[in-house]
Amino acid sequence: MIPQRRIGFVQKLSTMYVKYRLRKIFKVLQHNHIELLPNHAILLLCNHFSWWDGFWAGYLNDTYFKRNFYIMMQEDHLQKRMFINLLGAFSIKRESKEVIQSLQYTAALLSNPGNLVTVFPQGELVSNHTEEVNIERGIDYIVKKIKGNCQIIYYSAFIDYFESLKPSVYFHLLNCGTNHDFDYEKVKAMINAHHKQALKDQINVKH
Repeated sequence: MIPQRRIGFVQKLSTMYVKYRLRKIFKVLQHNHIELLPNHAILLLCNHFSWWDGFWAGYLNDTYFKRNFYIMMQEDHLQKRMFINLLGAFSIKRESKEVIQSLQYTAALLSNPGNLVTVFPQGELVSNHTEEVNIERGIDYIVKKIKGNCQIIYYSAFIDYFESLKPSVYFHLLNCGTNHDFDYEKVKAMINAHHKQALKDQINVKH
């Protein structure tokens, strides 16, 4: 696996630029509010349907979660964009012996309450119109290896245009509890119920 090489000032400069670009490209980036637990790391799970997903997660972290940002990426994707490695990206190589190493590495990062790690639980790009979100078993492994306090948060992101030439992004956040009360099947069902409700709520979203 490729470990992260996060450099604080490089990430800060990149975050400023990304925020500028997002505000130029998108009309609205809007999310609901949930209870954020103090002194907890955050395992951020989200639906994975676009090139922008990692940048949106970074934006939410900078403006709302406010932790040290890390993100898990497919190794072949990271190898093509190694500069992201300096921003907190590390790799996973699915279907290989290294996958356990990546999961353990993620758990170690999440054992620090100042960190946030973004993981795409579907493991691949899937249309955000899907009604079912697959949560791979690796999430269960990660959570059980965390030492300390970690809050698990999921969001479904959707894009709409309405009357604008620019798209708007809506993030439907869900508090999934902590590593101490985590149950894989329960959280999987919770996320899928939330995603289906978010699809319905998106129809009536204010714009």
